[in-house]
Amino acid sequence: MGLVTEAKFHYYKERIFSLELPLWDHDVLNPAFLLEKDEEKKLEIYYTPFDYINEKATVVIAGITPGLHQMKKAFTAVIENQNLEEEEFLHMVKKSASFEGTMRNNLIAMLDELELPKHLGLSSSSELFSSASHLVYTTSILPHAVFFNHQNFNGSRPNILKTEMLLKYVKTNFIPDMSRIENPLIIPLGVNVSKVLDHFYEDKFILKGFPHPSGSNGHRHKQFRENIKDMKIQIENYFHINH
Repeated sequence: MGLVTEAKFHYYKERIFSLELPLWDHDVLNPAFLLEKDEEKKLEIYYTPFDYINEKATVVIAGITPGLHQMKKAFTAVIENQNLEEEEFLHMVKKSASFEGTMRNNLIAMLDELELPKHLGLSSSSELFSSASHLVYTTSILPHAVFFNHQNFNGSRPNILKTEMLLKYVKTNFIPDMSRIENPLIIPLGVNVSKVLDHFYEDKFILKGFPHPSGSNGHRHKQFRENIKDMKIQIENYFHINH
């Protein structure tokens, strides 16, 4: 348990604490939280307080980037829990805001169908976001909120591996953090995350075929049905070898 390698919370916390609830989009999409922008590529990256890492995780769930909804939930959780110890409330932020909304519900439903809870001694994958959060590390290959043309970045255009500004965050944030977790089962959310992981890793246990759980991904049901048998076997193999 601890803080991510490139933790920036200490730099932004007073600015976040000064915001008033409820938050509006302009409160978080504010120049005060802008990390970087590339006008030519229509990209903007805003600080998101996902600075907590669970180094003892068995399962890593890796998305593309926090969206605006998750970003606002994370800022809100910081403001609501600022009376706690810093590491404790950053853990709380992760639990309350990671993949929050329809995406989390879809994710839980798919993980339950893959019988992941059985291997972890749980009754439902929903516990990974509450009482069993010690078993999971939820993260994104781009840890801060990325926007393309003022919309949530979906990972496809521009190509992460061919975009210097984005690739830098994978290399300086995601890769060093992952090196601190010993042999987890990595579940990449969708093909764009899988491509990046396959580029960097040959020796990690990465679940193949898992669709992005976003409600806007119309292909997710078909992709899941096509791959469910194989994914169950992959999960069985991981736990057979490692536990």
